[in-house]
Amino acid sequence: MSTEPTQVAERPAEAAPPPAGHAPRFWSPRRAPAALAAAVLLVASAAFLYDIGAVRAHHPAMHWRRVLARQLATRPLDDTWVLTGAGVAAAVGVWLLALALTPGLRDVLPMRRSHPDVRAGLRRDAAAMSLRDRAMEISGVRRVRVRLGRSRARVLAVSQFRDLDEVRADLDAALTDAIEGLGLAHPPRLTLHVIRPGRKD
Repeated sequence: MSTEPTQVAERPAEAAPPPAGHAPRFWSPRRAPAALAAAVLLVASAAFLYDIGAVRAHHPAMHWRRVLARQLATRPLDDTWVLTGAGVAAAVGVWLLALALTPGLRDVLPMRRSHPDVRAGLRRDAAAMSLRDRAMEISGVRRVRVRLGRSRARVLAVSQFRDLDEVRADLDAALTDAIEGLGLAHPPRLTLHVIRPGRKD
């Protein structure tokens, strides 16, 4: 009879999925601003390096650098052109910082994550169309306008017949269920208005 120990393979525990509401926004690659900034920096750096190399090789500095150095040395700090250039540089810097620190892609709403390695998003116009189609299924609804933001879904419905309170109750139940069915990580709050034809909200 064999007395060798029996080896039992244990399956590693799977990582617990993140909480339902934990889903950060999608970040935009921002290719156009990055390419523009890189191109400007590349051209400016190449021009300065070429001019410095020419000076080191005992050639005269390029005309534009001589003019720039003369202007920077002679113009006072409160000169209009100096203030304008500083304002433009500061505005461009703030714009680049905003692009670097903000996610972008506001049209893509993050969905709940059921697996830590899988992320999904839903376009805002598609979600709004889904809510509109769901609202149009309610009896008495003639027209629907949906404005979907990151935190609020504003719905304006026009009811041609039926009591407005009944239509509002049916719409509230249907749209609340539809918003939950979208599977968004941060479901927007519903703001519902029901009016008669001819009125403007």
